[in-house]
Amino acid sequence: MNTENRKSLKIGLLPLYLELYDETKPKVRNEFSPFIEKICKLLESHKIEVMLADICRISQEFERAVSQFEKAEVDCLVTLHLAYSPSLECIEALSKTKLPIIVLDTTRDKRFDSISLLMYNHGIHGVQDMCNLLLQRNKDFFIEAGHIELSNVIERTVQHIKGAKMANEFKNSRIGQIGESFKGMGDFKIDPNTLYSKYGIKIFKTAPNEMAKYLPSEDTPEILDVIKNDALNYDISSLNENKHKLSARIGIALKSWLKEENLSAFTINFRVVAKDSGIPMMPFFEICKLMKDKRVGYAGEGDVLTAALTGAMTKVLGECSFAEMFCPDWENDTIFLSHMGEINFEVIEDKAILVEKEWVYSDAESSIFPSACFKSGEAILVNLAPQAHDSFSLILSPVVMLKDMYKEIGNGVRGWMKPLIPINDFLKKYSEVGGTHHAAIVYGRHLESLKTFGKIMDWKVIEIK
Repeated sequence: MNTENRKSLKIGLLPLYLELYDETKPKVRNEFSPFIEKICKLLESHKIEVMLADICRISQEFERAVSQFEKAEVDCLVTLHLAYSPSLECIEALSKTKLPIIVLDTTRDKRFDSISLLMYNHGIHGVQDMCNLLLQRNKDFFIEAGHIELSNVIERTVQHIKGAKMANEFKNSRIGQIGESFKGMGDFKIDPNTLYSKYGIKIFKTAPNEMAKYLPSEDTPEILDVIKNDALNYDISSLNENKHKLSARIGIALKSWLKEENLSAFTINFRVVAKDSGIPMMPFFEICKLMKDKRVGYAGEGDVLTAALTGAMTKVLGECSFAEMFCPDWENDTIFLSHMGEINFEVIEDKAILVEKEWVYSDAESSIFPSACFKSGEAILVNLAPQAHDSFSLILSPVVMLKDMYKEIGNGVRGWMKPLIPINDFLKKYSEVGGTHHAAIVYGRHLESLKTFGKIMDWKVIEIK
């Protein structure tokens, strides 16, 4: 898996303790150091950067620790009760912070068979005290319980951390939009002001002719470097050399635009591509490479909402691609996925074959289309659907992606998706809850991370399975 540009996860780890114990048993707190260190190392083994606070006992210490986490822009706060800690000491700091809270409910020892272990293993009722106060204050939290050696509690906690990271990425999205959204498509259309006011998402609208300033000259050495790299990674045997060079020039322009605007995702409405614009060819080949190599999000037809979604998932989970459900195969109980020519090359079955096809939608040059199939494996169909009153639903459906079923269908972007329920039930439920025709496929078992993401964003999370 390509890990270039993968965003690191960063948490604030908050150990909770009781001031009384420092007064009556001052040596005990130091005996927790190996336990804390072990938890830090376990989290770090999952590529998580841990910012460890000093052990906190009283309100001023909690306020200081949470303030430090906020200034460091951690993705979330993970609490760790070393012993009982009275909730009124921590509740003000925890209820005021905007950081997501994950409660790691565990103790030092895996077995309790001696009263001498009591001081090191009674944090669970501190957890109960704190969680009750969080609920009283209407403060959301996530909790996982278990011993770090006898259960997968760390892995479950990491899933929530990834969800928090996706929420952070989504709320800091910078989306480039070339052309307006496709005229007449209403299900994904959203007012940019709504995205900014609700989530802080910034949209950078760019007219095609504005891209001309990024186009390198035809003799730029980087163009040959791109072509050489393409020859190593893709089947380009049928490409016209001049068309390949033009594609490479547009790809370089897109990269320069993405870098200059610091974009996390982008979208292009193919209807605005024209010969006399800054995009004289619809750059399907370059879009596919950018999704893989630069880990940017993407959606077609000017869809900034799905672009932001794929951007957040790609940054944190990887192996994610924009997709559309096109045709049902009722007999084989599968759904055919496709689009004009966009697919993340990280999620395809074999080496992509590039073919040149006539462009019939404007006077633009003929385009280079990839022939590529979604690889087989476990995945999740993810859809962010606008609902009434500027609300949203996050629709999640675990699926199995199948091998290329009908190769005689021909060249193009394709995939076969099998939901866990019959497709007649799946399609019915999907539209009953307002699923849109633009979605994403993300590979792996990330259901809990995505549910956490949706809950933090205050979306209605809907599972279809």
